[in-house]
Amino acid sequence: MQKFSVDDRGYYGDFGGAYIPEILYGCVTELQRKYLEIMESKSFQKEFHALLRDYVGRPSPLYHSGQLSERYGCKIYLKREDLNHTGAHKINNTIGQILIAQRMGKTRIIAETGAGQHGVATATVCALMQMPCTVYMGKTDVERQAPNVKKMEMLGATVVPVTSGNMTLKDATNEAIRDWCSHPEDTYYIIGSTIGPHPYPDMVARLQSVIGKEIKAQLMEKEGRDYPDYLIACVGGGSNAGGTIYDFIDNKKVKIVLAEAGGKGINSGYSAATIQLGTVGVLHGCKTLLMQTEDGQITEPYSISAGLDYPGIGPVHAFLASVKRAQVLAINDDEAIDAAFELTRKDGIIPALESAHALAALGKIDFKPSDVVVLTLSGRGDKDMETYINVRMG
Repeated sequence: MQKFSVDDRGYYGDFGGAYIPEILYGCVTELQRKYLEIMESKSFQKEFHALLRDYVGRPSPLYHSGQLSERYGCKIYLKREDLNHTGAHKINNTIGQILIAQRMGKTRIIAETGAGQHGVATATVCALMQMPCTVYMGKTDVERQAPNVKKMEMLGATVVPVTSGNMTLKDATNEAIRDWCSHPEDTYYIIGSTIGPHPYPDMVARLQSVIGKEIKAQLMEKEGRDYPDYLIACVGGGSNAGGTIYDFIDNKKVKIVLAEAGGKGINSGYSAATIQLGTVGVLHGCKTLLMQTEDGQITEPYSISAGLDYPGIGPVHAFLASVKRAQVLAINDDEAIDAAFELTRKDGIIPALESAHALAALGKIDFKPSDVVVLTLSGRGDKDMETYINVRMG
């Protein structure tokens, strides 16, 4: 039987592992050794779930959209991660990781961010726990996500604009890793997605698996069964998708559909469709699919969504795509914008641009009337208002 979970070495099939500079070997191996013991302890579970309930506002609702169901001829539910404190799924992971950092005796937090949601979520938990926080963010993203930068600064974080490369998420991650190499003893790096060296992809997916666990319970209440026919999520690095599918991955009755950023078209030269366009390589500590030249130079991804323009993909998603456990669709900018405006006008919900890619995938699937579909609405659109206004309302 096909095994979809991570193995002892941190691999999903051929993808994953821990490719790290020697200076980080100590902190990464310590994390590998301790993360499951910490996460499975009673004290961690009690504190984590209390904060998810009382601080984040979980469980997030599972909302049946009548208009989407009618349009696509099936029963469509939206998992409302946009209603979490800070406006996205990212807070689930940052709360879990800062509790791990505390239990490991770390006193300083660093993070990288693209759209700014992970940066805001990290700055939020650092304010909550009164820990110093430095967030690395590409200068391009600093400019297009200005409200999130101001939120991080108001929360007490130091935001460092990164001016190397394309000045986006990849470059911010490079700088965060450099910082970590310079301060390995006291610093904990909260990675925002299912990327990076083992154990990060597994740890982040486990922390985000609260999404899937709630879906199970909520579907049992609403549909009398604890699984959908389809799970749909957008995928950049892959944390909301990883958490959505975590508890369903071995259930073959559940079809998994991932929506990645097609940009201006996968053959346009302006795309972030890593699974469609990528080849195997190593970036930011793990072996996965990457957008790169024949000689291994990373090519700059492009998406209208700051949270999806990463040149790699979480190793679990690379593996699921390679063994055909997940269907991956590339969604173009204009399709995502159309889907965002449709949900806004017909359901009164303004989605994040990332989530809009998942919404656009609905029109590319041939549903049966009996199908129960759950789509994770990973975040809300406050941070993307300027883009929406410029593209459609300017």
